[in-house]
Amino acid sequence: MSEMRVAQMDGPERPLSLAGRPVPEPGPGEILVKVIACGMCFTEVNEFHGEYPFARFPVVPGHEITGTVAALGSGVDWPAVGTRVCAQFLHHSDGTCDYCARGDQILCQKKVITGIAVDGGYAEYFVGRAGYVTPLPDGLDPVAAAPLMCAGLTAFNGLRQAGVTSTSRVAIIGAGGVGGLAIRFAVAMGARITVIGRSQRDADTAKTLGAEQYVATDSQDPAEALRAWDGGADVIVNGAPSTAAAQAAFGGLAPDGTLLLLGYLPTEPLQLPTMPMVLGRLHAMANPSGSPHDLRDTLAFAAAHNILPDVVPVTLEQAPETLAGMAAGTVRGGRRVIAF
Repeated sequence: MSEMRVAQMDGPERPLSLAGRPVPEPGPGEILVKVIACGMCFTEVNEFHGEYPFARFPVVPGHEITGTVAALGSGVDWPAVGTRVCAQFLHHSDGTCDYCARGDQILCQKKVITGIAVDGGYAEYFVGRAGYVTPLPDGLDPVAAAPLMCAGLTAFNGLRQAGVTSTSRVAIIGAGGVGGLAIRFAVAMGARITVIGRSQRDADTAKTLGAEQYVATDSQDPAEALRAWDGGADVIVNGAPSTAAAQAAFGGLAPDGTLLLLGYLPTEPLQLPTMPMVLGRLHAMANPSGSPHDLRDTLAFAAAHNILPDVVPVTLEQAPETLAGMAAGTVRGGRRVIAF
């Protein structure tokens, strides 16, 4: 049996290690994917810090996967061998609960997460489940598109779960991986955008992406700035890896507005003032990622509007030092993507 290269996580606070493993064979209901690229998501930083009690070690991380169907297990006849496909954070669910029956598999209480509970895409081959491996739309570059499978999906699905429309005023905290894509998706939806950051460092980036204004919290109170923006934001999107900025901006919501937390945040509490919530009928919600149909919608929207993140390709051999830099906060610029 041939061998493949992988980068594996052996336990919390332990650096990635490079190893060789046999190329897996797909079992019943499974699809073997030859990986083209895998995005390096900040979920892996949380995984490195041991923040997921359901994680198993050793494990091959990575859930922003693009590749080509290499083989089909028994009972699977789609997508055909040779098809360009992608896989996401959600590896599979039980398929029988009420959430699965209505197409909300991401809410299944027995869901299994790619790269945390089962091996993911920091490898030359990946085994996915039928129904959770999605064809990649024509025109989307598989390397540049890899972060759409998590950062893009989380941002797009979160915006529509929060009810963003062409008449919405949307404030987005952070212009990085998730935040940057949220800006581009919201602009394409026709919404008006304010971006909130800690300093003026991202002001030019935010304006280039389509924001009409930028608020730097080191010189402005974000809630006050949002209230002056035609009465406040209809939606505040927290795309930063902390709840502190969301709490500071919360007072800038318009009546009936929604605070949206995106992705998996650290376990710090979120503290919100109850009386303004009651009087303004304010909402707080979170969006972890999405179900298979949400990923299809995300990719179709991204392809239609030519939305791709800025990426920096790295090799598998560079993955250990790259993840260490992400954990240390020293990795800047575009989203890192392992390209095979």
